[in-house]
Parts: sequence; structure tokens; C-alpha cells
Amino acid sequence: MGMIASVIDGLGVWNWWVLAGIMLVLELLTASFFFLWLGAAAAIVGVIMFFFDWSWQVQISIFAVLAVLLLVASRLWLKPGGGTSDRQLNRRAGRLVGRVYDLEEPIANGSGKIKVGDTVWLVRGSDLPKGKAVKVVGSEGTALLVEPAG
Repeated sequence: MGMIASVIDGLGVWNWWVLAGIMLVLELLTASFFFLWLGAAAAIVGVIMFFFDWSWQVQISIFAVLAVLLLVASRLWLKPGGGTSDRQLNRRAGRLVGRVYDLEEPIANGSGKIKVGDTVWLVRGSDLPKGKAVKVVGSEGTALLVEPAG
């Protein structure tokens, strides 16, 4: 038996705990949210092996099935669109809905501009003079939809 095989055989059930530790260190180094689930699968197999003495083929099969299940479950659970997603957090126009601003440029022929902080936004709504207060009621592409405030 080779040196590596004898070390692996000598560790016994601790192989899975060592593998789990290596996977978690890799997760810390890469922050990929991939190795975390492989480490969790290895740790679960390590716990199971405390109670059962199965062959290495069965152990690897259990690890493979758990790893796939945990990876798929994590992708479904953490998928964008469920809960608060990056797409919702990065929708700047959506965060402006309900706020009131003064027109930087008059709304003429349905289009005008407001200034929000240091950013100038295109607005659409009924024609209004410069300086008139408008309330943001929605967005359409990169333009804000406004109506007279008041």
C-alpha cells in the first residue's frame, strides 16, 4: 500500500472532516459560495460515518449525491428574484418613487428634467414650468414618470 493510501486509511472517518476543512478554507479564499456546500456535504458524510461503517464507494456516492443536492438547493434558495435581489437593490429609479423634486428644466411636449443629488434625470409627464414641484410616480426605462406634487 502506498504512503498516501496508508495515511487515508489511517485517518478513517476523519478523512471527511479533513476534506470538509479543506473545502471551507477554499471557500474563505475564493468566496465563491461553491466550496461551502462541498464542505457541508463532506461534514455530513463524516457524521454519518461515525454511526455506520460503509465502504469507501458508498461514502463517495453519498458525498456526491449530497454535494449535488446542496448545490442545487443553494442555487434555488439564493436565486435572484426570490426575496430582495441585486436587481431590486440596483433599480435607482424605483427608489425615487414617491419623492418630490423641483423641475430643473420645464416639461415641454411631455419631457423635462429634474436634478436628484448630482444626477440629472429625464422625466415624462404633463407639461409644467421650470421650478414646479413634481412627484415621481414610476419609471419607464431610464425616464422617471412624474405628476404635479400637491
